[in-house]
Amino acid sequence: YQRRVRETTSSEMSVFAEPHWGPYYKQSHLDFRAMVRAFVEEEMMPYVDEWDLAGTYPRELHEKAYAAGVYGSMWPKEYGGTPPDGSDAFHDLIYNDELSRAGAGGVLASAFFSFSIGLPPVIDHGSQYLKDLVVRDVICGKKIMALAISEPSAGSDVAGIRSTAELRSDGKGWIVNGEKKWITSGMKADFYTAAVKTDPSSRGAKGISLLLIPSKSEGVKTRRLATQGWRSSNTAFIAFDDVFVPRANLIGQENQGFRYIMWNFNHERWALAVQASRMARVCLHSSAEYCQQRKTFSKRLGDHQVIRHKIADMARLCDATHALVEAITFRIDHESIQDLGGPIALLKVQATRCMETCAREGSQIFGGSSYLLEGRGATVERLYREVRVMAIGGGSEEIMYDLAMRQCKL
Repeated sequence: YQRRVRETTSSEMSVFAEPHWGPYYKQSHLDFRAMVRAFVEEEMMPYVDEWDLAGTYPRELHEKAYAAGVYGSMWPKEYGGTPPDGSDAFHDLIYNDELSRAGAGGVLASAFFSFSIGLPPVIDHGSQYLKDLVVRDVICGKKIMALAISEPSAGSDVAGIRSTAELRSDGKGWIVNGEKKWITSGMKADFYTAAVKTDPSSRGAKGISLLLIPSKSEGVKTRRLATQGWRSSNTAFIAFDDVFVPRANLIGQENQGFRYIMWNFNHERWALAVQASRMARVCLHSSAEYCQQRKTFSKRLGDHQVIRHKIADMARLCDATHALVEAITFRIDHESIQDLGGPIALLKVQATRCMETCAREGSQIFGGSSYLLEGRGATVERLYREVRVMAIGGGSEEIMYDLAMRQCKL
């Protein structure tokens, strides 16, 4: 597989451009990888710098990605999905890995990732009415969806949400009040999968439900949040002010929303780990190429031992992280992902720590060029700003450590 990967790559690569691929891949994986890579190189890489500076991306990217066979590739055929033959967890790995090669987490999160965490509750637990209402249009890129859980007072502490949904006296629906914060794709979304308290008398995780809330509903107000990284992610603050939500928009059973949210987390964290692993390698590859071309003190930057050692340290971390990504992915194919919360939590920490080191060392290697939003160091500069959201989003390092150790009954 490693040899075939290199043979099908259009651009010239350093030895660090690709990981040491394991023995898990078949021709269908290679074909799928080539398709996603072609889309990324043609429709994303030439524009990500511009999109990051503009703080957004064109809405038509969703439908372009669907037409290319990329956007719907991880979804069921009955709802318009275009999965590859024999689709498995390693196709999902390739999907996240290749999209991350663009080195732009903001557009990846908003255009390709937010609906992958907002839509599963509807597919897995929603009524046929809700599925018919949104699933096909979202998968085909015609509508945009976001997950609205975090609040000003409840980030990792999901059970601490305060947004309420009070059943109207006629029983036809709920009146929703509250605030949501850090909602990726919140400014562009047509629908929110929102967590609300339907039983305020219950404490903690009890009494939480999921509602599908159209963004154009009366009483929904959004405000763009200025973020350190992911600048094209359209991250929003959302206020619900006496928003009426029909009873038919309840996702699954009333007061069971916390369980549905937890069901979703493991895949989200695994995908973030895959993305962080590739973004770390983007920093490694970019730095290795740069230090072979840049000259300082009358010799190549790479001829300085201290620089070679930085590259070696980055390569060591990237290779170890990728090996762990593949090992966990293999387990996902052979076990229930719901039983892998602890291993996935530690994988996420490993991957984001790897990305943090590679972004920092890459910045040191590029020097002043990595401080600019243009030129050869621009990608490393952007990924340096995106480290924190990768390490905190989906569950902070501290929460991940504690989750893993609790599952080990320590």
